[in-house]
Amino acid sequence: MRILVTNDDGISAPGLTVLEEIAATLAGPDGEVWTVAPAFEQSGVGHCISYTHPSMITELGPRRFATEGSPADCVLAGLHVVLQDRRPDLVLSGVNRGNNSAENALYSGTLGGAMEGALQGLPAMALSQYYGPGNRAIDDPFAAARVHGAAVVQKLLAAKPENRQDYGLFYNINFPPVADTEVKGIRVTRQGYRQGTRFSAQQQLSPNGRRYVWIQGGDQQVATADETDAKANLDGYISVTPMRADLTAYDALEALKAIE
Repeated sequence: MRILVTNDDGISAPGLTVLEEIAATLAGPDGEVWTVAPAFEQSGVGHCISYTHPSMITELGPRRFATEGSPADCVLAGLHVVLQDRRPDLVLSGVNRGNNSAENALYSGTLGGAMEGALQGLPAMALSQYYGPGNRAIDDPFAAARVHGAAVVQKLLAAKPENRQDYGLFYNINFPPVADTEVKGIRVTRQGYRQGTRFSAQQQLSPNGRRYVWIQGGDQQVATADETDAKANLDGYISVTPMRADLTAYDALEALKAIE
């Protein structure tokens, strides 16, 4: 198996090393793992692409490249430049430092990389490690993802759900904020919504009097509704959420027919 790996935390992020280990397990001794990751952190860029300017790409070692762009840029560079006619069998993005459950999925560069893989017609998955009191202070905060990641991906590859829609499936996988020995299992969930939790902005003044704005996240320990991602994660389960890049609000179509 040939696997293309990317992330949004950057080429030097510890979570990328975890994902490369997972990918190596999946690829096997006769497979290949190719890494094309951002040269610097790209958290929160979503599915951004650098459409209006070029991105430098640098080969750092065998099958390992850094690109001055977003995760989606990295997938495009990996498919159309690095690998060219040797398309991978799978695109993996992560392992993100922090969860991409609930509303975080909408901002996530990690999901942006997986989404681009799906738009390019490939199986694609985003992997994220939830942080919380149960794993933040342990020796390996990524232990849940490191130990269970390959098995989860293998199960999804074997499942092969029917896919007749134009926009292909990709998967949002979030590992719970606990040690690997405390993971309770897998839950297939829908995307949740943290009530009252939103991103915000705070103004600060620099010493020379200039104004700066810092973007702030909300409380990540707020559970979502039953059978949704963040609820499963906070209960100790790995969440798997199937997604598509189709943003249509199908529930509103019929009600809006009156304006035609």
